[in-house]
Amino acid sequence: MTQLPPKPPVRPDKVSLWRYMRLFREDILSAQPARLYRAWMAEFRTPFFRSYLANQPELVRLVLKERPRDFPKSMRVAEGLRPLLGNSVFLTNGDVWERQRRIIDPAFEGGRLRDTFPAMRDAAQAAVARLGGQVEAHGHTPIEVEEVTSHVAADVIFRTLFSIPIENETASRVFHEFREYQRSQPILNIAAFLPVPRWFPRFHRRSTRRTAAAIRGLITALTAARRHEIDAGNAPDDLATKIMTTADPETGAHFSTDEMVDQVAIFFLAGHETSASALAWTLYLLATHPDWQDRIAEEAQALDEMDFSAVSRLRISRDVFREALRLYPPVPMMVRETSCPERLRDRDVAPGAQIVISPWHLHRHTRLWDNPDGFDPARWGTENGKGCLREAFIPFSTGARVCTGAGFAMVEGPLILSMLVRAFRFKAVAERVPVPVAHLTVRAKEGIWLQITPRDQL
Repeated sequence: MTQLPPKPPVRPDKVSLWRYMRLFREDILSAQPARLYRAWMAEFRTPFFRSYLANQPELVRLVLKERPRDFPKSMRVAEGLRPLLGNSVFLTNGDVWERQRRIIDPAFEGGRLRDTFPAMRDAAQAAVARLGGQVEAHGHTPIEVEEVTSHVAADVIFRTLFSIPIENETASRVFHEFREYQRSQPILNIAAFLPVPRWFPRFHRRSTRRTAAAIRGLITALTAARRHEIDAGNAPDDLATKIMTTADPETGAHFSTDEMVDQVAIFFLAGHETSASALAWTLYLLATHPDWQDRIAEEAQALDEMDFSAVSRLRISRDVFREALRLYPPVPMMVRETSCPERLRDRDVAPGAQIVISPWHLHRHTRLWDNPDGFDPARWGTENGKGCLREAFIPFSTGARVCTGAGFAMVEGPLILSMLVRAFRFKAVAERVPVPVAHLTVRAKEGIWLQITPRDQL
């Protein structure tokens, strides 16, 4: 199978605001017009606000890297996530955000990746064993792999944060509650469209409020227990301990339990949901490109054992995973807001305008990439690929607000991918082509179904 990877349909160029809201509710990506794949900047007008999608690399660099304080994160979309994320680093701006990053960032410095690697490897090994049991039980029946990748990504988060596997009762409950939270489409909120004041009710869905409260309650219990272990001097040396014992170098203050709950919630959302999305789409792309799948299997088989030094030798797996992140960036859009008058591409932009940076459109931009809609992991060795890697590839954002866990993800993804492909062969199901949709992250509308066979049975 060599057809182009699936891509959402596009809407007509001009639709009414109410039609756009209905389309947005169904899927953020297919609610956008085709011109965004070739425009440097596009303006959208509503009775309530102006928004501008910026694709030109110079504009992206200006907003995210050169002047990030002048373009703070917009709260329009973020309001939909507040019941779960509270005042986490994902939703804050200015001095509050800077203080949070000063405490969080040391836990994810380069040296810590070596420390967290065994937990990643153990989670991957557990996933191989778990999937082997599923394959044995299902025979040749296709298996939905988004569930598989969600499970292993959640396992990685709990092992690296709290030194507990997904089988732990609390971890398992958080995982299952989060699956329900995801289905409630919490990002779709009235504040994304209307300029409502802070005191105005956000009308979050009942299921969103219930699952968010349940998740936060479980995380609170884990965090409070860890605080007791830290105070007693017997806490494990994992990410939670590192963050909870790190003082702000400017004030000497630590995160309170409530503040830590906010941060753990975003670690779980960002570290679990985004990794699960990226891994599932990577497996689908490999299932439709068996030549690349065989190359990854051969590369992984050549490794005597999976230790941290093996990460640097997973070059093919890393290029494939990077290409999946290009085609299906887990976070398809980021929204910033102008804090002062701007002039962008000869247009006057007023304060309060929404500036949308869309990895989805930037990564498939027809004026930047060779073969933008095609799957080609070899592109990263070409001049075009190297240039776009620097200027037009932002699956983890870039600049001051670059994802803290970007390095973590680029170890976790290729490692899990290599271990799964070393153990199994994945084959696409012709009649079940996944349709990408975006709510929290880019997922498949009805899941990603693949036939899976143990390699030792081939």
